[in-house]
Amino acid sequence: MLESGEMYLETIYVLARTKSAVRAIDVCESMGYSKPSVSRAMGLLKKDGWIETDKNGFITLTATGLEKAEKIYERHTVITKVLIGLGVSEETAAEDACRIEHYLSDETFEAVKRHCNAYSK
Repeated sequence: MLESGEMYLETIYVLARTKSAVRAIDVCESMGYSKPSVSRAMGLLKKDGWIETDKNGFITLTATGLEKAEKIYERHTVITKVLIGLGVSEETAAEDACRIEHYLSDETFEAVKRHCNAYSK
């Protein structure tokens, strides 16, 4: 999956945690993207089995989409916390984590988590 697809999944996941229902317009507003861009992305995510939409336009993550979104969100939150712990401002840490999360290997991310867990005990 490309970085942009991961960003959409993460956004849907985060929105679903705070809203009872997620629609494409919510994704547009959250990400600052145009309706046609989001519509195209939702079509691709649906075609690839990451999301489902109902007759009212409500978006839900499939089991596979939810698993992927949770993984992306975990990466984002852990990396953000690491960067804040290093003295980076919260805003910059979140922005940088958003870029980093897509490029770390699973091996490297698991090592970062182990390192953080070792120091948090």
